[in-house]
Amino acid sequence: MKLHVSKDLEELSETVAGWIVNYAREVLATHNRFTIALSGGNTPKKLFEQLASEKYRTKINWKQVHVFWGDERAVPFTDKSNNAKMAFDELLSHVPVPKDQIHIMRTDIDPVDAAADYQQLLHNYFDKQLYTFDLVLLGLGDNSHTLSLFPGYDDIIFDRENWVRSFYLKEQDMYRITLTSAIVNTAGRIAFLVAGKDKSEAMRLVLTGKYDPANHPAQIIKPLNGELYWFSDKAAASDLQEVI
Repeated sequence: MKLHVSKDLEELSETVAGWIVNYAREVLATHNRFTIALSGGNTPKKLFEQLASEKYRTKINWKQVHVFWGDERAVPFTDKSNNAKMAFDELLSHVPVPKDQIHIMRTDIDPVDAAADYQQLLHNYFDKQLYTFDLVLLGLGDNSHTLSLFPGYDDIIFDRENWVRSFYLKEQDMYRITLTSAIVNTAGRIAFLVAGKDKSEAMRLVLTGKYDPANHPAQIIKPLNGELYWFSDKAAASDLQEVI
């Protein structure tokens, strides 16, 4: 695990944007595609803005980028809480990724069917490959959740067979669709992006606490053969002085 701490969200976003550019170039030097799973939430917005900016958008060959999502709320694409909508608003509408290489999780059909469809899509892409995604971007909730892996939903957290699951999240009164650790842990690189003082306790517990993914689901993310990175601002890392 590699930890990088930036002074604030602005510096964090610029650091990760440059890191993604370099990694994408490295992958595309020997492969004909770069596959990335995007995260939702507030922290990636600034990163997406950076990647869409004049400084960075010309540094990636977007025509070779294939885009996926780590999880989605089962709400219409037009809903402001839809993760895909946020990514389109901040990034994908501003860079030339071919439309048939952008794979949203469908929210216009039953969530169970959407999960099954997405799982088949991923198997079509990644079966027999050394890695699944080249890069998975993840966030961290103040309750230690990542993706839609929430405390109290052990069936989803510990699912090592299915790549994609749907379920009803009673705390939010909505259905969610999520990748599981079974596919994420076989990615080439996984990167957590964490910002804000409200995430500091969760970050400390996930990184330095007892291994207890039932209560701290982000701990289930442990790449099998890939690399794990944590990028945070100082506020989020403020309880981690012993490891910084």
